Amino acid sequence: MLSFKPISIADRDAITACTGPSRFLNCDFAFANMCSWRFLYDSEFTIVDGFLLIRFQIEEKGRKHQAYMFPVGNGDFRHIIALLEEDACANGHPLWILGVTPDEKNTLEQKFPSEFIYLTERDYYDYIYLRSDLQELKGKKYQAKRNHINKFSYNYRYTYLPITPELVPRCMELECKWYGDNRTDEEAGALEHEHRSMAFALSHFTELDLTGGALCVDGEIIAFTYGSAINRYTFGVHVEKADVRYDGAFSVINREFVLRLPEQYLYLNREEDLGIPGLRQSKLSYHPVMLLEKNTAIKRR
Repeated sequence: MLSFKPISIADRDAITACTGPSRFLNCDFAFANMCSWRFLYDSEFTIVDGFLLIRFQIEEKGRKHQAYMFPVGNGDFRHIIALLEEDACANGHPLWILGVTPDEKNTLEQKFPSEFIYLTERDYYDYIYLRSDLQELKGKKYQAKRNHINKFSYNYRYTYLPITPELVPRCMELECKWYGDNRTDEEAGALEHEHRSMAFALSHFTELDLTGGALCVDGEIIAFTYGSAINRYTFGVHVEKADVRYDGAFSVINREFVLRLPEQYLYLNREEDLGIPGLRQSKLSYHPVMLLEKNTAIKRR
């Protein structure tokens, strides 16, 4: 029987030792995401026979449902899936594996032909970009972004500041203002969860190995962003906030941040759009090199 333990900051090195060398681009494999959202998903992990296994809870039709991430590691894959299925059944659920990309789906089909059914939802696809594209913003397709940046630079004298623990309270001031301005009854739950996750991440910025930056105009933080490594060549941008009164602030914070990322990161994952029309339009406007399809794989009984 598998023995899982809750994910905590103290587990960072053990988990990233598995995810760092992996090929997975999925934003859910960023340790900072696992840890800062644990309050919502009750995320747990174990390492068995060379595989990192992650178990968590989701809500399905008003009821809690146990699910797993795709196993990370090398070894006897059929044996590991059998262990996950045994664990799921012992807890009264069929085996659900979330975030299954096309490559992972192929692996499942090779090892377990026709034993899984797959559900996909466009709202949860990850947006993957070439870091060089977002750094250089070359060509006609990025003309609007360059115009926004030029307009902002003309209108405002700004400075870019790396986020440090000392800067965190000022970033949280902007987040609290944004949260108050955008909170509605319909979106209250989702925004409250995001706010709580962000407060945790910013409060443990160093321990989570986060990297971030902020724009300052007239002594006030008007935009900030942060993220962390998903693997050794893919960086995840987890949060990007800006005061919309400053036209072009989003374009500028994005560009300034990417310009300072280490060159080892070939790809940027800017996560899902959750089906929000404005967010989808914004993410598409940066011309992703890939929309990373993610499926739910359900083991047939």
